[in-house]
Amino acid sequence: MANSPYTPEYDIAGITDPFLHIRLLKLLRILGQGDADASDCMNDILAQVATKTESNKNAGIAILYECVETIMSIEDNGGLRVLAINILGRFLSNRDNNIRYVALNMFMKAMAVDAQAVQRHRATILECVKDSDASISKRALELLYLLVNENNVKPLTKELIEYLEVSDQEFKGDLTAKICSLVEKFFPEKIWYIDQMLKVLSKAGNFVKDEVWHALIVVISNASDLHGYTVRALYRAFQTSIEQETLVRVAVWCIGEYGDLLVNNVGMLNIEDPITVTESDAVDAIEVAIKHHTSDLTTKAMALIALLKLSSRFPSCSERIKGTIFQNKGNLVLELQQRSIEFNCILQRHQNIRSALVERMPVLDEATFSGRRAGSLSTDVSTATGAPCNLPNGIAKPAAAPIADLLDLSSDDAPAPSSSGGNFLQDLLGVDLSPASAPSGTSQPPKAGTDVLLDLLSIGTLPPAQSSSSSSDILSSSQDNKAPLANLNGVTSLSSLPANATSPASAASMMDLLDGFGPSPRKHEGNGQAYPSLVAYESSSLKMTLNFSKQPGNPQITLIQATFTNLSPNVYNDFLFQAAVPKFLQLHLDPASSNTLPASGNGFITQNMKVTNSQHGKKSLVMRIRIAYKMNNKDVLEERQINNFPRDF
Repeated sequence: MANSPYTPEYDIAGITDPFLHIRLLKLLRILGQGDADASDCMNDILAQVATKTESNKNAGIAILYECVETIMSIEDNGGLRVLAINILGRFLSNRDNNIRYVALNMFMKAMAVDAQAVQRHRATILECVKDSDASISKRALELLYLLVNENNVKPLTKELIEYLEVSDQEFKGDLTAKICSLVEKFFPEKIWYIDQMLKVLSKAGNFVKDEVWHALIVVISNASDLHGYTVRALYRAFQTSIEQETLVRVAVWCIGEYGDLLVNNVGMLNIEDPITVTESDAVDAIEVAIKHHTSDLTTKAMALIALLKLSSRFPSCSERIKGTIFQNKGNLVLELQQRSIEFNCILQRHQNIRSALVERMPVLDEATFSGRRAGSLSTDVSTATGAPCNLPNGIAKPAAAPIADLLDLSSDDAPAPSSSGGNFLQDLLGVDLSPASAPSGTSQPPKAGTDVLLDLLSIGTLPPAQSSSSSSDILSSSQDNKAPLANLNGVTSLSSLPANATSPASAASMMDLLDGFGPSPRKHEGNGQAYPSLVAYESSSLKMTLNFSKQPGNPQITLIQATFTNLSPNVYNDFLFQAAVPKFLQLHLDPASSNTLPASGNGFITQNMKVTNSQHGKKSLVMRIRIAYKMNNKDVLEERQINNFPRDF
């Protein structure tokens, strides 16, 4: 067919019977699939068709396209595939959008066959991203996303961010999502990641999803040497891009946390330009965020928290900050009104403990956030593939197993993955070991968006689910082992308190948020039958013993007292015990008696638990524990699953 003479009755645009050409090429594709010998025999004819067919007419383009698809489908021939991909590259230069779109689709298939050959056409594909046709630009963006790797991420990201500023509004969302994903996936160093994310926030911050700026805050928190640089860069961007909501949120959070570094120019880098910011300037920025017409509830709530923190860092502006907070006492939005009242109470009545309440946020665990985020985005909540995560303290954290296999239980016992997604900043560092004011006979079951097993041993036991009005109560923090003072670092909303805690008799003390705060831990109750002790965990350095008791007339509830003994000659500091149970169990953890475990058995730590078994008599207790502590300033982590509880529990 390729060498046949001119035949007028079958000629179309100078090609003899292109329909028969295409049929024959499809036949060759079928014959060559999975057959190396047949593929070898047809290499020459395919090369002849690819090189001799004219590409300036639609008939020739149709034959070339079919030839390319055949080459991609038969057995491997590197040279022929490079020829086919070069033909697709010529298609991208065609003026016809249909031909270009078809070429982009074929490039997507070619990525699985010869990605290196496709890389040579990266510049042409990048130009297609900037095309005015929406279908072309979106398909080209998907292809370009597949082409990015560690070696080319910087130049490609630069090109995409430059185009972001002039791209169409309807395309900005897709483009922003891809850029953020590439930066998070391939960033070579944290300063580059922060710089690129700030550029995206400045140009298209209103298109950035919540989980993206949440992740940025986590990275900033862990980059201690870049805190000063980051807060100065955000302050500059804030001055010129206040219309970008997510930029304002990140800037407000950083100024609240690191405002003193901004004012004192701490951690200046050589690449920075000098900047002079006074304490009053920093407070001005937060006030602008509160009063700006585009600021939503979340932004304003974050700004109020930032002002509370700056009141301790900037004593000279304390009265001004107090006035700004006081102005919101009559706010029509209940959440802002409540925060204003609570914060005003702190500023007026509790000056002596204010600095402890608003101290700088502890470093956030990147591995924990990544796990939560993967769990909220994945339908099967499985992160078993890939390399283990590296925790900041150097301990290798194994990849999480699927939830159904977490405790070696059948899938019907495993809770379903959360469909609402994990709002990481809403319960940021939510290490609230069940408040002591909770009724002693109750335990909070997991609710939507609060999957206990998904959150297993991440940062700590989750706080009770809050009402929708407190969904914007972000950046509230609780630290383990800092007892009740740190538990007010983010000033938890009153709406999250138990209903019976707001009886008329206690209404007056509720308004004074901090009067009588921090009740003593709930005493371990139970005068029922005693059971033999169980050594749940023992190593060369640590021993954990469990003592059990039951409440009379309530066999579903088991009261457990865990006793930890240090068997080594070294003192253990920052001692933390965590536990998780399957869905049919409910666990209530009281605070530990101490966070320091003396050496050589010269003392011990106790911690009380209450477990309610909803399938008592059918299924026994099972628990996964995690014990963390510091020994000689080194982090130690020990884990174990306990399956040998008495059967009648």
